[in-house]
Amino acid sequence: MPTKIRLQRFGKKASPFYHIVVADNRAPRDGKFIENIGIYNPITVPATIEINFERALYWVKTGAVPTDTARAILSYKGVMMRHHLNLGVAKGAMTQEQADAKFEKWLQEKASKIEQKAKNAVDAARDKNKKRIEAEKKVKENREKVLAEKRQAEIAAQKAEQAAAEAEAAPVAETTETAPKAEATPAAEVAPETALVAETAAETTPEAKTVETAPTAETAPAAETATETAPAAETENQPTEENTSNPTEEEPKAE
Repeated sequence: MPTKIRLQRFGKKASPFYHIVVADNRAPRDGKFIENIGIYNPITVPATIEINFERALYWVKTGAVPTDTARAILSYKGVMMRHHLNLGVAKGAMTQEQADAKFEKWLQEKASKIEQKAKNAVDAARDKNKKRIEAEKKVKENREKVLAEKRQAEIAAQKAEQAAAEAEAAPVAETTETAPKAEATPAAEVAPETALVAETAAETTPEAKTVETAPTAETAPAAETATETAPAAETENQPTEENTSNPTEEEPKAE
């Protein structure tokens, strides 16, 4: 019966994993199989491969034909290498010890390559994460810079509006301050005028009193002379008492 080593798919749409099975060549992909010899998960880095080495080597030796993907997996795990060395021993090209030594050396080299590949994958993931963090940091810095510039522009606009409001309010304050002063100046000017009127009234009242008292203290002729001398006293700014004393001295001369 012709047999085939192939993969049988399982898992969800975005996360598949496979079983490595030996099945009849005429069976459908997900149909019946003869034996399950391993699993393969391509999602992990590196890929996860678990295989029954002896059973896989047996089916390859008995003539099972692997598919391309199954052949790559078997080569990766060394099944095909071991089958090739066994054919060399069967043909007499080398002894079994030599074949075992070559296979051990190949396994060591393969293990070092796998380890290096895993290390490179880890380093690549770390570098990718570092670059992502740096890119996010730059985006954050740019966003903060834009926000700071916007905030400064808003502050400058607020200061400009405040300065404009203060400039508009300053003339109004000046007019309100000058208006009471303008109203107070007429009162200040009227006050000296009233003071002058009061002084002139005070100056005229003593003269009136002296004019009224002079006729009572003297005779009729003396009153006439007092009235004649009164205008002279006003023009010369002399006291009225001196003018009244002169007529009294001239009366004996008239007799």
